[in-house]
Amino acid sequence: MAITKIFLRRGKEESLLRRHPWIFSGAIYNIEGNAELAEGDIVDLYSANGDFLARGHYQIGSIAVRVLTFEQQEINAAWWCERIASAYDVRRTLGLTECEHTTCYRLIHGEGDNLPGLVVDIYGSVAVVQCHSVGMYRSRQQIAEAIVAVFGDKITAVYDKSAQTVPYKANLNPVDGYLYGSADKDNVVLENGHKFLVNWEEGQKTGFFIDQRFNRELVGRYAAGRTVLNTFCYTGGFSVYALAGGAKEVCSIDASEKAIRLVDENIKLNFGEDAQHSSLACDAVEYLKDIGDKYDMIILDPPAFAKHHKVLGNAMQGYKRLNARALSQIKSGGILFTFSCSQAVSKELFRTTVFTAAAIAGRKVRILHQLTQPTDHPINIYHPEGEYLKGLVLYVE
Repeated sequence: MAITKIFLRRGKEESLLRRHPWIFSGAIYNIEGNAELAEGDIVDLYSANGDFLARGHYQIGSIAVRVLTFEQQEINAAWWCERIASAYDVRRTLGLTECEHTTCYRLIHGEGDNLPGLVVDIYGSVAVVQCHSVGMYRSRQQIAEAIVAVFGDKITAVYDKSAQTVPYKANLNPVDGYLYGSADKDNVVLENGHKFLVNWEEGQKTGFFIDQRFNRELVGRYAAGRTVLNTFCYTGGFSVYALAGGAKEVCSIDASEKAIRLVDENIKLNFGEDAQHSSLACDAVEYLKDIGDKYDMIILDPPAFAKHHKVLGNAMQGYKRLNARALSQIKSGGILFTFSCSQAVSKELFRTTVFTAAAIAGRKVRILHQLTQPTDHPINIYHPEGEYLKGLVLYVE
């Protein structure tokens, strides 16, 4: 079938010439020759002068096309294998593909791996796929086949967990399930030698927040002898690292009782029954209203307050209030780890908001580290929006 041609308004090709992987709907001048163009179809982008620019997935919304390639090449089984093999080579370079003490990592990170709209995480011998666009969802079987072709017998199952991530307006009626093989839904993976239960069928995201691996290591380095509060703890990753680093005591809190049960299981898995750990299912913002000066290490890792720019103002007020409460009550000499995983929040805006929170708290504060996502979540140099995770480590007098 012929590929639909989309012609851009004059001058709107500049972003593609700089290899940015998105075209917005306002840049489109004309769609030629296909009145039945469906979301997820492969389309070709042309300049107003008729020059070929890129090939990608068409979608309905502000971002109209996500670019797959800047060449006129067929998007077939060989193409998928080449892209996934390229991503695998990066992870091999990072020392992740044959690592005995870390058995979970991100294989595909959307635009960072030139596959916009696709996330693939590896948990031991299972690959978990999440599609964030209709085009990727419609290609999921080819993606699974390419993963198996690249990994060989190292992969025993590919699980599709896209039901909550594909655009709901597309009426795809997605159902999560195995695209290849099968596996028990509860599995233990290793991260830097620490054990974590991962349930990709029922857990958040793909089952575990792989993107905090480096930052969890840093918590372990600073935790010795400290009383630690881990808010929005989910599976308790920071809590495990803090205890392993010699924390005096750790308290994990999350609004989800299910998450708290999982934290307790992970603590028991690593330290047995006698760990100096407590957990509480409650609202972290409310809990931080009155904690006194009990803690000399606090971790703030909330879910994304701003999914898009329309709610950015309210989100920044939320970050400011949360950080001000922690900064005002942490012990003198305490260390605060604070994060934002909102792509809409720039690292400059996040830092300014935390600065404002420090001023409200009236504390002397030093920045010890400025944090980001780990190396298996690469940022396409032509797509700076991919730098979504921001963090600061603060020393509070």
